[in-house]
Amino acid sequence: MTTLSRRGRAGRPVRRLALRLGVVALAASLAACGGTTGEETASNGGDSDAPLIYGVFATPLEEPWDGAIHAALQSAAEDGEIEYKHVDNVNTSDAMERTLRDIAGNESPDAIMGDAFAAEEAVRKVAAEFPDIPFAFGSGEEPVEPNMSVFDNWLQDPAYLAGMLAGGLTKSDTIGVVGAMPIPEVNRIVNAFVMGVKETNPRATVKVSMINTFFDPAAAKQAAEAHVAAGADVLFAERDGVIAAAEEADIPVIGMMVDQHEEAPGHVLTSLLWNMRPTVDAVVEQATGEPAAVDLGEFSFMKVGGSDLAPINTDVVGGVPDDLLARVEERQGQIMDGSFVTPVDESAPGSSIKVSTVEVPEQ
Repeated sequence: MTTLSRRGRAGRPVRRLALRLGVVALAASLAACGGTTGEETASNGGDSDAPLIYGVFATPLEEPWDGAIHAALQSAAEDGEIEYKHVDNVNTSDAMERTLRDIAGNESPDAIMGDAFAAEEAVRKVAAEFPDIPFAFGSGEEPVEPNMSVFDNWLQDPAYLAGMLAGGLTKSDTIGVVGAMPIPEVNRIVNAFVMGVKETNPRATVKVSMINTFFDPAAAKQAAEAHVAAGADVLFAERDGVIAAAEEADIPVIGMMVDQHEEAPGHVLTSLLWNMRPTVDAVVEQATGEPAAVDLGEFSFMKVGGSDLAPINTDVVGGVPDDLLARVEERQGQIMDGSFVTPVDESAPGSSIKVSTVEVPEQ
């Protein structure tokens, strides 16, 4: 059986997950130093023959989504697998097109990775101009031959487990979620979280707000404060800014993308973790071979190590009952052995969901 990782009184993991994510410390450190605001940086593992992978990110790297990709690429560079350069905060479609064309034409990288959600047309246009360079981008659309691969943060597995924890901890039977916008990659995480809540607390109501942007901590915090005012006593920080609201309200909160425990050690219960290293390794195979146009989404599933749940903080405000931990641990083991498959629902969630009305497909 899979064993949950937990933090003890010193805030350290006292039991390890079956698939411990070595990339997490790197991702947490970059949040403290901020993004490069469009400037180029480089790192490598000392191997001049390693393929050059270029990261091109639409947001500053303190935004956890792009930060998770960046951390995995840094990890591969430190292992000597790649040479890595990146540029972040390329936040308009025109800037993305210019930047990609300049990099592809002048740097001749062996592959380019990044996020295309706000600039799908620009990314695909430049990829078509350089068919010999593999492009692998976070995208809600399909791959395009011969060289445009796509990936996404398929975090429904840890989202379901986090929902189970939230449902078991709430005393007001009200839980608040703040997400980016009602797009498939956000919807499936929120909906899986709500299904997990239902498993442990069918009486609960989940209030959902979307801030309609990927990075606006002030707006996310304000939305979280509104949920607290409406009675929420557990929060899910799908977007940056919610943890600050939870700390001020002295309630538990669940983080996103990287282990956010250190942001509020007494309040962050756990975090959904996205480990991009399996996806990066798949892109490196293309960089050292032939370009391809494939959907790399499977590399983000929990059972292959692409996602996980951060160590559960048993010292979080209010504590965590042992029987709740046991239920979550059992369900995680079933996800890992394939006997439970987390349902994927990409429909837009409502703003106030009574979880007893949620339909969960039978296994």
